[in-house]
Amino acid sequence: MTTAAPPPVGRAARLRLRRSLQVATRGADLLDRQLHLLRTELADLRRAEATARDEWEARVREAETWLLRGLLLGGENALRTASRVSAADITVEWEDTLGVRHPARTAVSPGTAAASNAAPGNTALVHARTAYRAAVATAARYGAAATASRLVEVRMRTTLVRVRALRRHRIPRLQQDLTAVELALEQSEHEDAVRRRWAARRGGADTRG
Repeated sequence: MTTAAPPPVGRAARLRLRRSLQVATRGADLLDRQLHLLRTELADLRRAEATARDEWEARVREAETWLLRGLLLGGENALRTASRVSAADITVEWEDTLGVRHPARTAVSPGTAAASNAAPGNTALVHARTAYRAAVATAARYGAAATASRLVEVRMRTTLVRVRALRRHRIPRLQQDLTAVELALEQSEHEDAVRRRWAARRGGADTRG
């Protein structure tokens, strides 16, 4: 088991400790303000994430409903014809918020069918294709919102750990060391004053003798 090192002594040490305490206190205050802003931002992002999730789930349900209708009307052959489209392309735009880089906006280019492909066999499959395109777009927004929430949450937790380390450990230790140094200096100054008075009285007695 190791013991804590004794605090430094002297006026220079007192000055260094005061400066360190000021820096630590100012840093904790800044982190507290950042933590408040991060919490507000995270609450907004979580609401956006919940809205995007609800919209995505609604679009998926709508698409599945049209798909089932189209399958019942046209059979599997009609479904295979309707599903011959290229993959969608998703672009994600990133931005910085409170020092956190996260996805912000998305753009989706839906897959397209070749001109030579036959049109879907019934109207229900046409609606299903449109509904699935909408589902892909909302899925992209949901994914971006969820990722942004997670990234901001990680930064918030990291900031909270730093604040607690300063408030619970760094600042109290500096205050304790500063108090010890100031007491030691006060004691030293008191002893110096006593010695000076004693020396003055002795000098006076020697002069009279």
